[in-house]
Amino acid sequence: MSYIKAFKSISLLWLSSILGSGSTFILYAILARRLGPQDFGLLSNALAIISVILLICGFGISKTWLKLFGKEGWVGLRWIRPSLKLLGLNLIVFSILIICIDYTSLIDEVSSNLFRIMLFHIYGYCVIELIISKLQLEEKYIEMAIWQLIPNLLRLITVIIIVYVFNLSINVQKVGFIYGIIGAILTFFGFKQLIDINENNFSLKGHIKPLKISYSIPKIKELFNESWPFGMAGLFAFIYLQSDIIMVKYISGDMATGHYNVAFIVLSAVFVVPVVIFSKFLMPKYHRWSNQDMSKLHKAYIRGNLSMLIIGFILMIIIFCFAPYFTPIIFGIEYEPAVQLLQILSITIPIYFVAYSVGAMLITSEQMKLKVKLMGGIAVINVIANLILIPLYGNIGAASATILSNAILLLLYWIFVNKNVFNQINLK
Repeated sequence: MSYIKAFKSISLLWLSSILGSGSTFILYAILARRLGPQDFGLLSNALAIISVILLICGFGISKTWLKLFGKEGWVGLRWIRPSLKLLGLNLIVFSILIICIDYTSLIDEVSSNLFRIMLFHIYGYCVIELIISKLQLEEKYIEMAIWQLIPNLLRLITVIIIVYVFNLSINVQKVGFIYGIIGAILTFFGFKQLIDINENNFSLKGHIKPLKISYSIPKIKELFNESWPFGMAGLFAFIYLQSDIIMVKYISGDMATGHYNVAFIVLSAVFVVPVVIFSKFLMPKYHRWSNQDMSKLHKAYIRGNLSMLIIGFILMIIIFCFAPYFTPIIFGIEYEPAVQLLQILSITIPIYFVAYSVGAMLITSEQMKLKVKLMGGIAVINVIANLILIPLYGNIGAASATILSNAILLLLYWIFVNKNVFNQINLK
């Protein structure tokens, strides 16, 4: 792919992701103002727990497609059917668990109701993840950009209509219904695309299509063996990035959670940058190059690290300097305690950016299991650090635990990528 074409593709995905993240950012800003710190903290905690369920249900299947098609080419079509079966099984199991959770005393009644209301949000998210992976493999970036944007934009438009057009009040339960209804719509329209995937309506890029494609359908167990490293990686990433929100709620309360989540919302919008470049654009290529052209992979690695370092430092300085001005304006004066948190968390931006670039090398070939072990170790360190620091320093302790976790992860990624991926490769 030429540099011009690559730039156009990345720009399109960036625009879509920025609009999507921007929609979420504006949505959360509206909800933060309308709900207040306590109810917004309650909603933030529920969404964080839902995020864990999403990761377990999807369990890395969408990212596994990128690896399997990169390795097998058109024969990778054999994994579609077991993928849909495994996803369906996961969704059924968690639907039953969420429905039954109301009969326990593990969580409060409001959160329990939210989980049931948002069941279809879980379905829609998992379906869209697979559709986006399909479009990545086909390099259909316009369609991919649309599917990325639709969920966040629909939620924002719905809230704006309710709050500003009809001037109605909004509460945590209504927000849950919005997520659930939009999730149901996306599930309906998205699932049909998935069950229709076959060689006649699939245009895999980077692989020559054979005259005849013959393969045997793998068992669900075989797919699970391929997907679990990606599933666990997503879960561990959540733990060392977002579990702070859950732990702050149960250690410091809903008010502190609301303040912390405002800071994390800004950080999440910034984190879109490496996600778009590496997960949305380069990842299918990384899988191809790891099997076909290690020299090209190494060049991409060096350029990726340097660009992420520069961009990360620029964004860190911008956020650190301007957080005292835009935070109260966007979210409200009652969220002023989030300013200091955001300034502290901004330190992790260049660290996270470079770690994302370096860590992307460990999804290639058979390095994913090593990456999962490293992420699992960091998740444990993060939880322990939170348990020690949050009771002592509150939100600042949680932010410090996040910075520490990302710094250690970057160091481990750097050591093992240079040791395992590029050490014995002739890169001339």
